[in-house]
Amino acid sequence: MFIFKIIMALLLFSVIIFVHELGHFLVAKACGIQVNEFAMGMGPKVVSWGKKETTYSIRLFPFGGFCAMEGEDEDSENPRAFNNKKVWQRILVVIAGVTMNFVLAYVVLLFALGFSTPPTASGDVLFGTTTIAQLSEEASSYQTGLRAGDTVVGINGRAVVSTQDMFMFMQSDEDGILDMTVRRDGKKVQLPEVRFELSETEDGTRFLRYDFVLLGVRPTFFNTFVEAAKTEWSHATTVWWSLIDILSGKYGLNEIAGPVGTVDIIGDMVEQAATSAVKENIYSLLMMFSLICVNVGVMNLLPLPALDGGRLIFLLFEAIFRKPVPQKFEGMVHFVGLALLLLLMLLVTFNDVFRLFQGGAIG
Repeated sequence: MFIFKIIMALLLFSVIIFVHELGHFLVAKACGIQVNEFAMGMGPKVVSWGKKETTYSIRLFPFGGFCAMEGEDEDSENPRAFNNKKVWQRILVVIAGVTMNFVLAYVVLLFALGFSTPPTASGDVLFGTTTIAQLSEEASSYQTGLRAGDTVVGINGRAVVSTQDMFMFMQSDEDGILDMTVRRDGKKVQLPEVRFELSETEDGTRFLRYDFVLLGVRPTFFNTFVEAAKTEWSHATTVWWSLIDILSGKYGLNEIAGPVGTVDIIGDMVEQAATSAVKENIYSLLMMFSLICVNVGVMNLLPLPALDGGRLIFLLFEAIFRKPVPQKFEGMVHFVGLALLLLLMLLVTFNDVFRLFQGGAIG
């Protein structure tokens, strides 16, 4: 079963990476750019085919992939080379990968919300909202300003779009005192100190107790599309705020899951979905898959060397100042950036393996 978990997790990652690289490939072809190789996996070639300008290959290690374009990292005299195309065309090629990740995530969310949303305790299938449906007058949050009918639109200065945002921001609060913004009777109302009770588990983990019931709405053909868009936006904000929390020191290395940890988590969810085809397990797996799709997209847009976001910065510089950055300098920056990213990946992978051998939880 352990091997099954690894294979299925790698398969899901391969789909995400394939779609990302396919975005680069399709837009490059549409812009008339010569693609020398389109590969799935990394390392030595296992099999390759293609008799025209593009070689298609599957490589030994089923993690990663690439779309190698002529003139992408070096100067080329070929008029169809990447470096000889107009800057707007190169920008489209660079952002095509993350765009495809976001499209894939949206499709997965449509399927999850439309076909596998688990029923509530009453047996009804409902989409959650951020509107308070029930709230006792004895509740701490009521006594500090919250009311039934309020729609929560902000918590601690962070915009709230969905229940996912709401619960994430609430649980990340450390003292149970929240600065909330709500929409009440068509107007925004600021509630500076809404209080909630805090509880602890067996292991000492503190969590905030919800003293309200949220309004649920029945799915329709149209609101499923809206809910999928809201959920994808919430996925993106989850990734963004989590990254900020990591950089600010709120989370340490031991709380970050690297490749091995992520594979372990996905493998467990795939195993649960495969052995017990209940809606909750399938829904959770699809939600995790869509979150990873969005994660790949957001992380690739970061303005870091060797990532799509780093390449985009150089192209925007060229578009603004009408002068490209020297190819050798850009190539050196990407090389150094890639080396640092690989070093970081090695570090978190070592940490994952260490925790697995120690029997600790990952993530």
